[in-house]
Amino acid sequence: MRPEIHVLGISIKTFGLCFAGAFLAAGGVLARRLRELGKPIDWAYEIIFAGLIGGLVGSHAYYLVQHSDQFNLHGIFSGTGLVWYGGAIGGAIGVCAWAHRRGMLGLALLDLTCVPLALGYAIGRVGCQVSGDGDYGIHTSLPWGMAYPHGTVPTTQHVHPTPIYETVTIGLLTWLMWRWRDRFRPGVLFAIYLIGSGVERLAVEFIRRNAETFAGLTTPQLESIAIMTAGAVWLALVARRSGSLRPTPA
Repeated sequence: MRPEIHVLGISIKTFGLCFAGAFLAAGGVLARRLRELGKPIDWAYEIIFAGLIGGLVGSHAYYLVQHSDQFNLHGIFSGTGLVWYGGAIGGAIGVCAWAHRRGMLGLALLDLTCVPLALGYAIGRVGCQVSGDGDYGIHTSLPWGMAYPHGTVPTTQHVHPTPIYETVTIGLLTWLMWRWRDRFRPGVLFAIYLIGSGVERLAVEFIRRNAETFAGLTTPQLESIAIMTAGAVWLALVARRSGSLRPTPA
């Protein structure tokens, strides 16, 4: 584990490096897709910036809601406490505000952003693994179980390396969605993303250390069920109204 590296006497957080790398990779995918769609490539940088600002505010605000005891000046302006779902909500608000200004607010925007969103998540989990920030799972005797003695949240127990599980799973989903980017009607790819990412998080939570909140499920699992349901209903409505998820041949 390397929570930080030192370069010329400067301490650099490895999670921060992966965080930055996730946005750069997402921007590259966005730029390529915008080129394919005949849109200005510079929009990729605008989308990334809007998502970055909204995501940082949203993820930290979500963390403070979950940890109300830290809702003070120090907690509000602390650099710690970033929650994925809060970041997704805040980032979505930021990107939607950008899209409204550019006249691109619609289903095509959702399909445009779901691939870089999944890619960024997969790379972000690499940062969780390298820094050992506590996102690992419960104790396991499986041969690939590992300890995080030098992590940000250390443990000497052999536990499930759940960040690796998530990087591999969401990485596969990213690859599939990129392959399918022109196969479906507008909005369908985003619905597939909702279902796929929801299934992944629902499953991995069974071996993570988060506390149960309702009916034996954790808060992320309840959120995942809601996301999966939304995606499934979306697909059903499209299939019912259009008769097919694929676009009408020209």
